[in-house]
This record gives sequence, structure tokens and C-alpha cells, in this order.
Amino acid sequence: MADSPPLLQMRGVRKTFPGVRALDGVDFFARRGEVHALMGENGAGKSTLIKVLTGVYRRDGGEALLDGVSVDPRTPAEAQNLGISTVYQEVNLVPTLSVAENLFLGRLPKKLGVAVGWGEVRRRSRAALARLELKDVDVTRPLGSYSIAIQQMVAIARALDVSAKLLILDEPTSSLDAGEVARLFDVMRRLRDQGLGIVFVTHFLEQVYAITDRITVLRNGKLVGEYETKQLPRAELIGKMMGRELAEFETAGRGGGAESAPAKRTLVRLKGFGRRGAIKPFDLEIREGEVVGLAGLLGSGRTEIARLLFGADRADAGTALVDDRSTSLASPRAAIACGFAFLPEDRKTQGIVPELSVRENIILALQASKGWLAALPRRRQDELADHYVKALGISTPHAEQSIRNLSGGNQQKALIARWLAANPRLLILDEPTRGIDVGAKAEIQKLILDLCARGMAVLFISSELEETVRCSDRVAVLRDREKIAELEGEQISEQSILRTIAGAKA
Repeated sequence: MADSPPLLQMRGVRKTFPGVRALDGVDFFARRGEVHALMGENGAGKSTLIKVLTGVYRRDGGEALLDGVSVDPRTPAEAQNLGISTVYQEVNLVPTLSVAENLFLGRLPKKLGVAVGWGEVRRRSRAALARLELKDVDVTRPLGSYSIAIQQMVAIARALDVSAKLLILDEPTSSLDAGEVARLFDVMRRLRDQGLGIVFVTHFLEQVYAITDRITVLRNGKLVGEYETKQLPRAELIGKMMGRELAEFETAGRGGGAESAPAKRTLVRLKGFGRRGAIKPFDLEIREGEVVGLAGLLGSGRTEIARLLFGADRADAGTALVDDRSTSLASPRAAIACGFAFLPEDRKTQGIVPELSVRENIILALQASKGWLAALPRRRQDELADHYVKALGISTPHAEQSIRNLSGGNQQKALIARWLAANPRLLILDEPTRGIDVGAKAEIQKLILDLCARGMAVLFISSELEETVRCSDRVAVLRDREKIAELEGEQISEQSILRTIAGAKA
């Protein structure tokens, strides 16, 4: 359907926030029967363009046509009524409601115009989930009782259940494992073959080349160009996204210096540490000045280890030694007292405080450690914020900018700055580059290595094996919530990690 008129035409779209021109005359076209990737670094304008299209933001200029008709939705509900259905990166559902209630939130069928037809809701909910092959999900259970991956799939099922002309998927695979991604792609291909237009926003390059027909690239709020996927090599795509050569980042890594470095002092030693139902008892050492990676498939126990170490969950087995002294990591307060810092996976709900400024978010952990009665002088707050904005390259007009207006990558840098201001000894990073662009990933990876060179210990979790291999001195391999191996030095490679995960079962 490449020769048919575009289903969606956006021309000269502009959107400005205080101090930030998010979209500067952007053109974007989506066609029936195609999967169209929207690519760019964080801050390029991808999410803003999606939110303008779906009524979250009102555009400041330009036009949008859907099926040749001018559209300017004022709310997401209005966009949905026009046939534009969206699934955002963060799961925007209600965890305390059942799966079925979430699937039909705001559009519950009724009997006689009054009572909710719960039998029909449950039947249609099962049918909607069956399209994604989620036949074992109990639609009467609270959504929050399921994993983030299942919650994301429920959000996708909700979008697919609406009769849509255009389906927008904004980072829908960020919490899905390989099998779930494959099932989603099967659904996307079927919908594409039925003539649906699909806009796919992702930071996974392999997924772009596996599922999309066209690619539009944005940079700094402007259109770089539109390309056929099969005609655009990966290296060229990355270069267009970043406006510079990928080779600048290819030298990043542990390098050869680690082999000649003297033996490092053990900061943390875990023995038989575990929690029933979360992670089986395991042993692990974390030394000063090194990165210990946790590798495993979705649900293997990586986040569970991070939460135990920070005291967010309490271990019911084993012992923890810090500086060779037995230590109770019974709460985050206890972990912080040991010099531990934790950057959780979900920065939106567990990281940033969106109502506060960049400065206020950065000084939050340091202020909390001192107590609220010993307020940091404003001058010291400004010094810290300005220092870390410059040191980490946080893209913001000033430190008083609301952090909600920053891109995902810059929000992540601000969260790292929060903990660096507290001068931790151990930095626990759970998916620190999730949902951010290639350039920001490279910058955060370099920061991690620089911190280790200064003696900080890092526990590093990433679903991207290449990233784990690039950053780690040692890698603990997990499967089915159990530590099954530990690799170091030349043993560390993507192939060896995958072999280890797959090979230990008879």
C-alpha cells in the first residue's frame, strides 16, 4: 500500500514548552498496511509528536490530516474516537483494578443502559488477551498482581480491542521478553496485513529492522528524513539519529587496564542471601572500583537481588557483610547508612518527583540523609545542581526547570546526579539505560566506568547483553530466580552468557 495516500499526514508541526522548542516544523506520514518506526535520541521530539497527535498536548502550529480530514484532538479520548489508539512506554493503567476492568476502563458495556454487564466484560477480556496468546491470565485478578511484562501486554490488548485506524506503540516492548516480543510482532503483522497503520517507537534497533517498513528520524525537534527500512543500514540510522559517527562510541568499554589493576577491596559479601519466592539463596561479592553485572532473562531475579541489597525487600535467608562486618540490610535507610544508592527500573513512579525542579530532584537524597530539620542552604543546592547539570551533560535550560519537561535520558541523568551528590560507595543501577537513546546510553556507560575508576562499586542490571558485557568486570548469571554461574575477564561475552543460561538445565 506504499502508493496509496497516507493515512496520517502531519505537516509543519510545532510545539514549544518554556525554554524548549520540542517540535520545529516536523512532517510525519503514516500509511495503511505499514509499520512505521519513529526514531531519534531522547529529546528529539518523538514522544511530543505522539502526544500532540493523541491530544495530550495541543500543537502550536502546523496541521494534521487523518484519512484526508483535518484533526486536532483535544483529549486522548477524542483521539481514540477518531480512530487513533495509543500504548505508551509507561503502563498507564490502574493496578488495584482487575485485568478486565482495566481493559474496559471508561467504556464498560451496560445492560439496559445502567448496570455493567460483567459477564460480557470477562468474555471480551479473555478474547482480547487471546489475541496476544495470553490465555492463562485470570481477568478477575488485580492487574498489579501480575508482572510489569503482563501489565504491558494488557495495555496493548486494551489498545487493540478498540476499533482503530492508526495504532501507536510507544516503547511497547521495553518490559517484554523475547517470546512476548515475538507474539506482539505476530499480532502487528496481522494487523498490518489487515490494512491498519502502525507507528512504532522503540530504542531497540534489531526490532526496528525485524518489524518495520519505514523509518522517520527526528533530531533536536526537527525532521532529519523518512527512509525505507531495508534501504537504511544500521550504522547510517544511528548516525542520522545522533548527528555524528557511531565510531565515536565504539571504543567505550572496560579496556585492557582492568587486567593489570591491583586486587580490589571487597565492599559487600553476601552469603546464602535470598528471599523465598523472590530469589534463591546465593553468594556474591562486590568490590570497590568494579562493575558487577547481573545477566538473565526477564523474571530471572535481577531486580529482586537489587531490591534485597538496598533493603527495599527484606532477605529471609543468609547474611550480608559490609567491610567484613555483619550488617542488617532491613530497610533502605539501613542500606543508605552503609553508603548504598539505588536507581530503580521505573524512573517515572519510583525515581523522579515530577512536581519538583531539576535542582530539587538532584538534592533530594542528600537532604534526606541530613534530615529535614537541617536544610541544605540554597546556595549549596544551586552549586550541586549546577555542578551535576554540567558534569553529566543534563540538557535543560536551567536547574529550575521542572524535571517533567526533560527527556527520559536527561531525567535518568538527574537521578544519577541525585545519588552522586550523596557520595555513595555502592551504586545499584537497575536498567539505567532503559528507554533512552543510543547516545545517552553511551554517555551513561562512560559515566559508570569513570565512577569505578574513582573507586565506586557498581551493581549493574541491563536487559541488553551487549551493554552488560561492555560495562562489567564480573557477571553473575541468573535463571529462574537462581544464580547459576559467575563469569569474569575473557569469559564474559554475549555468547557465553546465553550458553550459560541455556546450558545448565538437563
